[in-house]
Amino acid sequence: MRVRFFHPWNVTYLQAISIQIRLRHELIERPLGSVERIAAVDASFVEGRAYAVAAAFSYSSMELLDQSMAKCDLDFPYIPGLLTFREGSALLMALDGLAEEVDVILFDGQGQAHPRFMGEAAHLGILLDKPSIGCAKSWLWGEYEEPGWEKGSSSPLIAGCRQVGAAVRTRSGVKPIFVSPGHLCDNASAKEVALGCCRGFRIPEPLRFVHAQSKRYALEDR
Repeated sequence: MRVRFFHPWNVTYLQAISIQIRLRHELIERPLGSVERIAAVDASFVEGRAYAVAAAFSYSSMELLDQSMAKCDLDFPYIPGLLTFREGSALLMALDGLAEEVDVILFDGQGQAHPRFMGEAAHLGILLDKPSIGCAKSWLWGEYEEPGWEKGSSSPLIAGCRQVGAAVRTRSGVKPIFVSPGHLCDNASAKEVALGCCRGFRIPEPLRFVHAQSKRYALEDR
C-alpha cells in the first residue's frame, strides 16, 4: 500500500494546523463501492516509541489475510486534535508492509469528526488516496443525541450544519463508538462497514485485532 505523497511530521504546532487546513480541501466524500477486503491499523506506545500493526481481512468472514508491523521514535508530543502527527509515520509504514490490496481502511481515531475535519482517518486516507473510516472510542467533535440501546442504533454527529459522523451502538447496552468518514467515503457507508465488522464486541473486529497485536509487539520489543 503506497503513500501518494508525504509531508514533514516533526513540525511545530502552527505548522501542523496549517497542514491540516491545507489537506482538508482535498477531502472527497462519496459512497463506498463493493467492499471485499478491509484493513485496520493501530499503534501502541512504549518509552518514546510507536509500535504499529496493520492487518488485512476478508470483510465477509473476518478471515485474516495479511499483517505487517513497524516501529519508530516519537517526534511529536501528545496534543488532542493533532494525534496524526504523533503516530502517522508508524501507521503508514505498517500499512506499506501489507501485500494485500484493500477496499477501505479502519483507523482507531476520528475521520471528519474533528475541529478541522481532519482526524487521523481523513488525514491518512488522503495521503494514501484510499477510502478510510474513523472508529473512535471517545467523542471529540460535534453534537449528538444518545442513540437507542439496541445494536445498530445511531444518531448523527453534527458540527454546524454538517454531519461529520454518527454515534453508533455496536453492541446492545454498551457505550456507542463514534464513526466518521475519512476520505473517499460517506456517513452511510462508514456506519454500514463499522457495524459489518462487529462480532459481538463494542469495537469492530479488525481494530480489536490490531490493537491487541500492537500491544504485544510493543511488550515483546522491550
